[in-house]
Amino acid sequence: MDFMKQKPIYLQIADRLMEQIMAGKVEERMPSVREVAALMGVNPNTVVRTFDHLQANEIIFQRRGVGYFVSADARERILAEQRREFLEDDLPVIRKRINALGITIEELTKHLQQ
Repeated sequence: MDFMKQKPIYLQIADRLMEQIMAGKVEERMPSVREVAALMGVNPNTVVRTFDHLQANEIIFQRRGVGYFVSADARERILAEQRREFLEDDLPVIRKRINALGITIEELTKHLQQ
């Protein structure tokens, strides 16, 4: 996997795993730390940090000696977090660009409805 320099690798891996959960590719049991590390080409410690992050956000949970599992409400939590990120991080940048270009609400609405 190619990683961007602007964002920590463990968060990029978390994003990828959340995409897979949302797409239904990971439904109940998470792949092991070693499996994810091998698949992503990273150190297992990076994956542990990823899993810790996902666990702190209640996307996954751990059963000692058994592994990590997807929380029952993981999709709802992921969607809520992605909406928050869009509204707080992405939308202000988009709004600034729209204003700088002089795009009207009518023009924007027309293009969004296409």
